[in-house]
Parts: sequence; C-alpha cells; structure tokens
Amino acid sequence: MPESILIDTDPGIDDFMAILFALKSPELDVLALTTVFGNHYIEITTRNALVTLELAGRDDIPVARGAYAPLVRAYHGPPTSVHGHDGLGDAGFTTEPESEAAHTRAAQFIVEAVMSRPGKITLVPLGPLTNIAMALKLEPRLVQATKRVVLMGGVAFAPGNVSPVAEANIHNDPEAAAVVLGANWDVVMVGLDVTTRVVMPPRYIGELGESGSIYGKLVARVVPHYQAYHSQAYGNDGALYTHDPSAIAYLIRPELFTTVRHPVRVDTWSGYGMGQIIVDRSSKWYPGVETTICADVDAAGVLELFRERITR
Repeated sequence: MPESILIDTDPGIDDFMAILFALKSPELDVLALTTVFGNHYIEITTRNALVTLELAGRDDIPVARGAYAPLVRAYHGPPTSVHGHDGLGDAGFTTEPESEAAHTRAAQFIVEAVMSRPGKITLVPLGPLTNIAMALKLEPRLVQATKRVVLMGGVAFAPGNVSPVAEANIHNDPEAAAVVLGANWDVVMVGLDVTTRVVMPPRYIGELGESGSIYGKLVARVVPHYQAYHSQAYGNDGALYTHDPSAIAYLIRPELFTTVRHPVRVDTWSGYGMGQIIVDRSSKWYPGVETTICADVDAAGVLELFRERITR
C-alpha cells in the first residue's frame, strides 16, 4: 500500500520538483497540498501549488491555503533572486489556474485530514513549519494521530544557507519549528547536511529535458533561474543542490540515507543564532523526544531515483 502523504509547501522551484517527484512515485499517495509563505507570498505559493498540479495533470488533488506570516514575527518578503519574481523561475507559467484553493484554511485542513484517518497520514513539510505548528495548537491530539513527519529543513552538523548556522525554512519561523520539533511525535529532518550533497549537474538537468517525459521537460524548464542563482551564490557553474526532492527520496527509499537520533532544540532568539538547530549529541541535556537526523546520503542513488521517476 502506498504511504498517504500531505505535502505542506511554499512553491518554489525545488518544491515544484519535489511535488512532481512525489506524484510520479507509486509508493506515495499525495492526498493534498497545503501552502505557506516562504519562497513567496502566500497568494503566490498557493497559485503555484494549483499551477503545479494542473501542469502535472493532477488537479483532482485539493490545495488549502495557509499562513501568510510567521507565528510571532514579520515576513520580510520573498527571495526572488533564488526563485524568480513568480516563484517558479520566471519560466512562463503565466496562465491563471482553473481550480481554486479549498475554503478550509491549511491548519484546520491538516487537523481534519489527519484526525479522520488516525495513524495513516504522513505530514511532509517543505517550507516554514507555521501551518504544522498552528495545527498542533488547534488539535494537540495530532501528535498521536499523525503517522510521522518527514520535513525538509534545518541543518545539524553543516553550515547554514541563510546564516552561518541556520537553514531557510527554520529561520523563516523558528518559533513554529520549536513547536514542531518539541512535540512528542516521530520526526525525520532531511536538512542541509544531506541536501547540499545531492548535486544535479547541468548535464543531468539537460538529460531530464531531453527524455521525452512531460515531467522531465517541466523540471528542465523551471530550473534555469535556480541554476543562475546557484552559480552566483556558490560558484558551481549551474549545478543545483537538491533540497525538497531529497525529502521525497527519503520517503521512498530511506536506505539511501544514514541517520542519527538526538534531542534537538531550536534557537528562537533574535540574534546571530536564530533558527539554529542545537543538537544534544550526548542525549543528556534535553529531555523528551529524539529527532531522526539525516546525516549522510547516497547522492548518486537519490539522483538516479529522481531521474527514473521523473522520466518514466
């Protein structure tokens, strides 16, 4: 039986890639998308989620609009240098979606979905954790009713990408991350420790576009702006870090990842460490739940899995 997942997302180029990856994987049943601010304003991320599903031929999947700002902080606007002015790489996906978001807001949608099928649904957050934290506040029993949480975010043992120590999704709402990572449920963190090791070179991306697959062509069309950003920011000649798709890869083939388990805390102070994942490596300082942290990865295996699914 495929694993039933609900993807919480802020599309975003790598979110776009991850959603297509999940849709093409028979091991996964994508029940819905919920949207959050992050890679763009909530109006744009919701539009992009609807557009992604329509391009993929899956507009039967519902989309619920979520949080427009962090729990207690201001949202300072989208990183257009990374994802483009439209959030999808300015690739020309300009047609307005024919479908509309559900009337139910994301946090309530998550609660109703999970509580209707206790123990059956995995939450897959690919953006800031605001919707998930709000859902927990609405219904604390979500902790027991959720099968597990597999999130893209954080960094435990490597440098950050928005500060020396923090990853963007956690940094965008550290208070929400503290709520989610502090709850007593099964959480897997697929963070920069592994996603920056899974690198898509330009030749690989070109082969996706030339594969004859509609999904492969969509990926190749959306990534040039992302490649230009990576070249400017990291000097890697258009090769891409594979962030959000790596979380989908973990769901499908967890054996490609090496994990460790430690208690963690999130730095919520408004200083240089804001959004840092502080790991208790000795497991003696922080009481309570341990988080499963992806610490290493078979990068070639992830890339081959992504290629196989997107081009099939």
